[in-house]
Amino acid sequence: MLDAITDFFQRALAEPEQRENHTLTLELATAALLCEVMRADYHASDAERAALQQMLTARYRLSEREVEELMTLAEAEVEEAVDHYQFVSLVKEHYSYAQRCELVALMWQLAWADGSVDPLEEHRIRRLADLLHVSHSDFIRTKLQVKERHDAHE
Repeated sequence: MLDAITDFFQRALAEPEQRENHTLTLELATAALLCEVMRADYHASDAERAALQQMLTARYRLSEREVEELMTLAEAEVEEAVDHYQFVSLVKEHYSYAQRCELVALMWQLAWADGSVDPLEEHRIRRLADLLHVSHSDFIRTKLQVKERHDAHE
């Protein structure tokens, strides 16, 4: 598994800076946190998977094959991870506060992808927002903004 992750990032996403842990990049960390939201209610719907695929394609300008590979690797990382520390710490280190708020908004978009937000998804987003040091007011603001956009599309 580690060879597959390393190979993927060397081909598609590797940042020029050298890291001690080449298997965990910012892109994988972000995708893993989004996967955490997707699986929070123990059911990853096709709509949620499609939304995640679209988010990763738009955010990182990857091919469909690369996004599928990133999603597979992120899901595997989440399955194997004991906690979120490695993902959260990498995001906190490299994302500005505004970028962390944007990530929380993406989490809300993903939660709404199947038409409703499960309480387990909301709990997971709240926990991740806290770990990312996003204020409660910005957590609520992003939640309401995404809900408003969702309601406008219905």
